[in-house]
Amino acid sequence: MNDRPTTTSHDTAARSPRAIRRSLTLRAAAHEFLRHPSPWMIATVFVATLATRVVIGDWQLTDGLVPLVILAAFPVIEWMIHVTVLHWRPRHLGPVTLDSELARKHREHHVDPRDIPLIFIPPKSLLLTIIALIAIALLAFPRTALGLTFLLTITTLGMLYEWTHYLIHTDYKPKHALYRAIWRNHRHHHYKNEHYWFTVTTSGTADRLLRTAPDPATTPTSPTARNLHAD
Repeated sequence: MNDRPTTTSHDTAARSPRAIRRSLTLRAAAHEFLRHPSPWMIATVFVATLATRVVIGDWQLTDGLVPLVILAAFPVIEWMIHVTVLHWRPRHLGPVTLDSELARKHREHHVDPRDIPLIFIPPKSLLLTIIALIAIALLAFPRTALGLTFLLTITTLGMLYEWTHYLIHTDYKPKHALYRAIWRNHRHHHYKNEHYWFTVTTSGTADRLLRTAPDPATTPTSPTARNLHAD
């Protein structure tokens, strides 16, 4: 299994891959992370939502319940998005091809998991997602304050997803057991078999629940892990 981690875009060509892997720190990884638009887009929504939420007030017990429900459901939601949206197989209705930007970019990401810009959510798709989430926050909840709590939770998890997914594909080596398990789970998806291990921010919680976390030792290496839908 090719389990080489990724370099940052400002690595110097003169350094060997082994030297790069040894030298990448969290600080250097964070510097590269902040050079891309999606973290800033998510952070902007988070700060604006937090400020508005504080001004509105109206704190109630349900403001603590919403984050708990979302946190409990997030691994399954992440799994479902990965399977149904990111691994969408293009479909044709006459001359029209149904294929989203997210699916196209994700296929490119599988071709080259070390290409850093492809690790992040595409800005155009992220903007549309943010607009949809704001609409849900304002229209789908009985209180505006509760909708803002929902949006705060989602943007926090969105930033966690972007950072975790990015870090897994960098040359930063896991130093703690929890992150090592998350790191290994997603690397199996890219370098072992794309039909399994769909969670990113957890170590296979939803995969175990939905039976997509087989034993890697007995799972065949897929010939299409780097070329989705080529079968």
